[in-house]
Order: sequence, then C-alpha cells, then structure tokens
Amino acid sequence: MDLDALTAARRAEWARLDELSRSRQLSGAEVDELVARYRAASADLADAKTSIGRSVQGDHISTMLARARLRLTGAPENVLRQIPRFFVLQLPAALYRVRWLTLAIALGFVAVATVVALWVAGDPALVASLGSRAQLEQYAENEFTDYYSENPAAVFAGTVWTNNAWIAAQCVLFGVTGIWPVMVLVQNAVGVGTAAAVMVAFERGDVFVLYILPHGLLELTSIFVAGAAGLQIFWAWVAPGPRTRGEALAAAGRSLATIAIGLVIALGVSGLIEGFVTAQPWPWPLKIGIGATALGLFLAYMLIVGRRAHRLGETGDLTEYEAGTPTLVAG
Repeated sequence: MDLDALTAARRAEWARLDELSRSRQLSGAEVDELVARYRAASADLADAKTSIGRSVQGDHISTMLARARLRLTGAPENVLRQIPRFFVLQLPAALYRVRWLTLAIALGFVAVATVVALWVAGDPALVASLGSRAQLEQYAENEFTDYYSENPAAVFAGTVWTNNAWIAAQCVLFGVTGIWPVMVLVQNAVGVGTAAAVMVAFERGDVFVLYILPHGLLELTSIFVAGAAGLQIFWAWVAPGPRTRGEALAAAGRSLATIAIGLVIALGVSGLIEGFVTAQPWPWPLKIGIGATALGLFLAYMLIVGRRAHRLGETGDLTEYEAGTPTLVAG
C-alpha cells in the first residue's frame, strides 16, 4: 500500500469526519454521515496498520476515530450515578489491590519503630543526645499528653486531618519516584520509635501506647495504604509488562490515585477521633475500642467490599469513556 497515495485520496473524507466529530449539534442526516465516515476511516486504518504498521498518518486517523466514537457514544453520565460506582466499586477495588503491600509496609514500619525505640531507650547516651534531662522529662510528663488537648478539639482535629491527608496524597502522587513514600514511612517510623523511647526512658511507656492507639490504628493504616499505592505506581513504571511504560503508568496512576480521595475520608475520621476522643477522660477500653472499630470498618471495606468489586472485574481504573480509548481496533 502507498500510504501517501491513500492520504491524498482520503484527506477530504477524513477532514469531513473530523469536522462532524467536532460539531456541537448534528442533524439526523449528519449523524448517518458520521457513522458512515467512521466505518470508512476504520477500514482505512486497518489497511494501513496491516500493510505498514504504526505510522504518523495512522495515529492521526486513530485520534479522529476516537473523537468520533466519543461523539457517537459519549452522552454525559449523571454525576449522582458516578458517586455510588466510585464508592462501591472503584475505590474498594483499588484498596484491595494494595492489601498485601500494605501489610508488608505495616510490618516493616512496626519493626523499624520497635528497633529504634529499644535501641534509644536502652542507651542513656542516646536518650541524653535528644535533649537535657529536664526537657525530656517535661516532654514525657506533660507535653506528650498536653499535645492532644492544648487546642480546641475542632481546630486540632482539622489540623491533624489536613496534615495527614497531605502526607498521604504526597505518598500516592509522588510514588512514581519510588523514594518519596519510603522516605515518609521511614521518617515516621523513626519519629514514633524515638517518642516511644523517651516515654519508656521515663517509665511512661503505657501512656504512650494508650494515647497513640485510639486514633493511631486508623491513621497509621491509612499512611501504610498511601505508601503501598505510591510504590505500586512506581512498580508499574519499572515493570510495565506487555504495555508501554506510559500506558502502564497512566493506568496505575488513574486507578490508584482514587485511593488518595478515599484516604482523605479515612484520615478525616481518625482526625475526629484524635481531636474528640483521645484526650477525653473516658475509660481507655472505650477509647481504644472506638479506634479499633474505625479500623475494623476500614479493613472490612478494603477487604470484603474490595474483594467483591475485584471479582466483578474492577481495578479502580476509570471506564473507557472516562479515560478515553487507549487503543482503537478497527472492525
């Protein structure tokens, strides 16, 4: 096939197809013409790909056909119908995909925090390097617990929510670097371990655990999920499989970025617990029970609802209409 000859012969027809696909309103006759020209251009694309393979002209035809296809089938979907699909299918499916990596990150985080806590607490010189004895004692006796009640509950909850949501979003969106999520997770693990070491050194380890657990169960799990999503996006770029790196990265980014939206909600709940529950003079079993219930609901959503969505074929990615046709096949 002479591709230049085909282009010269079909240029006017393709231009008409492009014109019709861009038109805001079409009459009945124009819709029929659009369908006919769409079929004709699809046949031209099939011939070109069969004879020559990928080419600039072929890519141009694919773009026109994609636009025409959306013009024919792309009726706007009701937003109110998209919201249930997002929360029932897309989000839980995306969360389900990162379940094992989340578990691995959680175990690694606990291991690092525990090692740091035992190492620092077991060496008086390391404890002393963190500050003067008076400063550390003030932190262990007062500052650690006062942190949860020194500001109005609503203000405090809003502050920790926005801070944690921003950290989670960074882990997901900058995950393609492969470095950022690891750095955030290690920094937080070292910070938790160091704080625990100071509290243990002054015989306040029980206070540390009791104040961390109510909100920390859901808060830390959300950060683990964010790190898992970011690293999975990175891995899609490193090992794309049969797809190009761009296609694999785009698909992973679309599907796993939904996790960032879901984590905003989860971290909002943990922020409310941290602001309105942790500092309350309630029995500790009640406060920890509230945190454990919140975590249990999140895990049920992630594993049970997510498993169901996964079995229905959901990956968390957008539909073909929402994302656009990645590859056009004639016929």
